Amino acid sequence: MEIVIRAIVVFAFLWLLTRAVGRSTLGELSTFELVLFIVMGDLVQGAVTQQDTSVTGAVLAVGTFTLLTVGLSWLAWRWPERLRFIRGEAVVVLRDGEPRMKVLADQRLSMADLVTSAREQGVRRLSDVEIAVLETDGRISFFSYESEDADGAPDSGPQAA
Repeated sequence: MEIVIRAIVVFAFLWLLTRAVGRSTLGELSTFELVLFIVMGDLVQGAVTQQDTSVTGAVLAVGTFTLLTVGLSWLAWRWPERLRFIRGEAVVVLRDGEPRMKVLADQRLSMADLVTSAREQGVRRLSDVEIAVLETDGRISFFSYESEDADGAPDSGPQAA
């Protein structure tokens, strides 16, 4: 039972940590960040299971993390308006070709990141973009003027921040 309690505490800490780190950082990891997260994973394992290397201890720890993850996803699905903080919200980072600098700063997203993401999606000039949205998973979606009705964009778009 002690493993389950430690797993819940560590899970809550990791959830808060990922919310604090921000979406743009989680979208793509550098080599150093990947190594850092792997080391953090080992440290977390030690904190959750301590000296318990049994199969039962591992199953309890992984099972607790899994149940908490599925539970949070279900809660966010069941009450999306009330629990928006679990997944976050998509935000508009560029409108009518103009970057929204305050939003970029709030999301810790640099202009270089925005331009790189645009280039990766075949956007040559930001001035050709009607709207760019930082999605909840850290990716950026670009919608150009010419694809206004044919892009398959959802009707309920992101909220402007």
